[in-house]
Formats: sequence, structure tokens, C-alpha cells
Amino acid sequence: MKPIYSLPSAVLCFSSAVAGLVMPKTYAVDRSYSIMSEAGTNLSVFEHAATNSRTRFVENSGICETTKGVKQYSGYFDVGTDQHTFFWFFEARNNASTAPLALWLSGGPGCSSMLGLFQENGPCTFNKGGGAEPTLNPNSWNNFANMLYVDQPIGAGFSYGSDKTTSTVKAAPQVWGLMQSFYSRFPEYKNRDFGLFTESYGGHFGPDFADYFEDQNAKIDKATQYRNYLDYAVNNTYNKLIDQRKYNELLKAYEKDCEPDLKKCTQIEGQNDACVAAEKSCYNAVEAPIESAKNFNVYDIRSANGDFPSDAYAQYLQRPEVRKAIGVTSPYDECADAPYDRFASTGDGQRSFLSKLQDVAKTDVQVLIWAGDSDWICNYVGNYNVVKKIGGEEFEKAEMKDFNLGGKKRGEYKTVKNLSWLRVYEAGHEIPAYQPEVAFEVFRQTMSKKPISSS
Repeated sequence: MKPIYSLPSAVLCFSSAVAGLVMPKTYAVDRSYSIMSEAGTNLSVFEHAATNSRTRFVENSGICETTKGVKQYSGYFDVGTDQHTFFWFFEARNNASTAPLALWLSGGPGCSSMLGLFQENGPCTFNKGGGAEPTLNPNSWNNFANMLYVDQPIGAGFSYGSDKTTSTVKAAPQVWGLMQSFYSRFPEYKNRDFGLFTESYGGHFGPDFADYFEDQNAKIDKATQYRNYLDYAVNNTYNKLIDQRKYNELLKAYEKDCEPDLKKCTQIEGQNDACVAAEKSCYNAVEAPIESAKNFNVYDIRSANGDFPSDAYAQYLQRPEVRKAIGVTSPYDECADAPYDRFASTGDGQRSFLSKLQDVAKTDVQVLIWAGDSDWICNYVGNYNVVKKIGGEEFEKAEMKDFNLGGKKRGEYKTVKNLSWLRVYEAGHEIPAYQPEVAFEVFRQTMSKKPISSS
């Protein structure tokens, strides 16, 4: 097995994948099963004393995935007495017994992975038809892989409890732990190739979680991103956000106020005051002036109202019959304030995870970084500059090629060894929502442990 990493979005934003997590030998013993009733719903309960964990779930709820013969499980990974992480697992529509396993984590920090499930790459979608009920997604990623969606950290989505995680580094062991809980209940997946996919704030999550996973088995660089907020704002395909005079003015503010503070925030742990100060000065010097200069959607500069992807799924998940069917009792919070505020209190968003990503890229895993070209908040300019820093001179000199699919040019890409870059045309922040066929093909190639290639 080889780990796989795919990174979509920008310097703070992308998807990533990892294969070959190792389960401790103790996971084979000391397990118990039972049935419990909670709010009128019968839940299967799997307890594992060695990890002080419990998995309680509903099997085959009939919600979202209605493809005949495809199993699904939804419920909670419980750790200790008050950490309850919601998960929703869908077996692959094809060859589930041999298909790889992929974990999807949305960003935020504090945003639910139900965003990815319902708006991007899950078995059902509200993006077509605009109705109150979901329809099957023909480009669902579980066409190829077994898909696990997890709401983390505690407070995101349906997850609840007293956990007070304040940084990406502190979140990594928790995600590793919940994967061990998953493997203890579903040991048939422990020898499958495994992919970790994340986006947006996943630019932090992806590199650090992947690096942590690798260690257990044996928005990435803010300085780049803030500078490229300016470059993208004045030079992109769709919508000039500021003029040259404003660009020059903000560049001076970046060099005077933002860049010096970022240089003081150099470590992935500690230096909380310096990192919080950097967040404030950079927002005031760069982000806020651009956002106020013109009415635009930071996730898709082609649209001012931000009505796509559809948010109808959130109302759907609040319906009592849906919540009962999938085994949840806690309210749904799409992007929770509490975990976001905890991470912000340590300046986590300003820390560079470039070195972590470089470490991952030096292994033999497949690494993909991609971005939609109409996304400003995680723009392709910043993403590409990060990839160049990772890939070095060899990547810089490699040829940029057209990415074609269905007889149409859908983007441009570059691949050197295990590192790939893809700019997706006519796509905003959530690439699979805007270009579902392209996203699925890239996912399929990456999960097949191959560099991306044009068809």
C-alpha cells in the first residue's frame, strides 16, 4: 500500500490523500457489540477497551445513497466520556470489497464534511433541479472508492462534546485516533490503499495530518498566500477586482505591515501572540481592502450572490425524520464559530505548513494540488507558487500541459514524479461542485496511485 495525497484549492486550501495506515495488533481483541436505543433510534454499538473508544451507528438508513446493494453507516466515534465525532461512511458502488478507502475532511476550521458530501462529491446532491430532496450524484466519488466523511474538530456539523482543540497540530492525533476507531470496527479496510482528501483550511489539515499519519506508520504558507491575493485580484481570467493604483497601494501595505508580522510567526506551535498579531495586520492590510473594493464572491468571483452550490442540504439535515434515520440527536452547524474561534485564538491560520507538505512530497506517495480558477480566497496563483516551492527546479522546468476531458480543454496541469498540479477552468472554491466530471476523473487517477494525466 502507498499513501496518496491530493490537494485542491489554494495555499490554505486543497485536498489530500494518504494510504497504508497501520493498526496496532491489540485491535484484534477485547471488543464487544451491543444494541442501544437513542431518541427512538436503534443503534449498533461497538466498544473497544484498548482505545477507550466506542462506535455507535445506524446501518443502511436509506438517506442519500439509494443505489441498490450499496451499504452505508452513520453515527459517532466516541472517545472517552465527552468527545463524539460524527461520521458517515458509504461503501463503493463498484467492487466495494477491493476498492480503496478515502477520508474527506472539510475546512473551516469548524466546517462540516457534510459540505463535501452534499455539495461536492458524495452519493447525492442538491445541485441539480433545486428541489427539497436530494438526487443521486452520477459523479460521486464512491463510484470508485469507499468514502468516509467526518465532522471534525468537535463542534463541527453534528459532532459534539467538550473537546477544546486549538490548533492543527493538536487536531492531528485526534483524527488519527478516530481512524483507528474506524479500523477497529471495520478491519476489512485496514489493508486497503487509503486517501486523505481535504480542502480550504485543509491547506493546514492535509500536510500536518498526512505527515502525522506517516510518522505513526513508520492555506500551507500564508506569506505566499497574502502576496498572491493581490496578484490574483489584479490579474485573473474573469473579473479585475482592483485597479493598478490600488494594487500598488496594497502592495506597500503588505510589505510594511503584513510581511514583517508573518516573519515573526514561524513555528507550527507556540508564538501564539505573534501569530494572532499577524492575522490581524494581514487582514487589515490586504484582505479587507480587496473585499471592500468591489462586490464579489470570494469563493467564485464570477458570481456576486453566492447561491451555488445549493445550501438546501442544510435544511434537509435539520428535518427530524432525516436526523432520526442517520442516528443523530445534536443540532447541525455547517460552520461552527466555537472551533473556529479556538483555532484563531492561537493564530493557527497564519502558521506555515509548507515544510510538512515538503516532507510528504519527499515520500513515494502521490501528491496533487489543484485549484479552481475563479476562486479568490484559495486562488490558483498562490497554490501554484506553493507547488513550485515544493517541486523545486525540476518542477519549474517541466512542461505545462492541457488537461482534456470529453474532447474539451478543462484545465492545465504539470506532473513531476509523484507531485502534480492542476488548474481547473470555470471552477470556484468547491471544485467537484463546479466541474464534477473533472473532479471525479482526477480523484480516480490519484486514488489509483498515478500522477494525473489528460485523457
